[in-house]
Amino acid sequence: MTDLEMMRPIPADRVGGGLVVTVDATPAECEAIAKRLLIPSVQSVHCRWALRPARGGVVEAEGSLTARLHQECVVSLDAFVVEMVEEFAVRFVPPGREGEPSEDPDEPDELVMLNDSLELGEATVEQLALALDPYPRKPGAVLPEEAGDAPVNPFAALAKWKPEE
Repeated sequence: MTDLEMMRPIPADRVGGGLVVTVDATPAECEAIAKRLLIPSVQSVHCRWALRPARGGVVEAEGSLTARLHQECVVSLDAFVVEMVEEFAVRFVPPGREGEPSEDPDEPDELVMLNDSLELGEATVEQLALALDPYPRKPGAVLPEEAGDAPVNPFAALAKWKPEE
């Protein structure tokens, strides 16, 4: 995986008794992230990682992600600014030590280490993608009345039509 938009590898042995790392996207990385996530733009991405070792070579991580970006409103199709703040937890595991995916949504996701390194850049982008609203709505955007929940009768237009006599 060399086509990542933002790479910040940290050797797992650097974690020691604990380590705090910050990841900030460059303007070029922000542009690449926006392209990957199919959103109009990304102005900034910042993530503070608190890393601590666990048993079996696993590294537990808590992250605090902030981002400023534009999303497209599903109602008006206008781009609008989104200020994002997310807290999350993940576990970095050595290859081959992955567990079964948990059904518990509160259980931290497992990310596989790459070459005995934690890829904090890619993990940051993944957390940003997970935090995006899949149906973003610009503040104040309202659906037109005709787009309400009433079922549409495909013959409604024909009811208004009368043949000439």
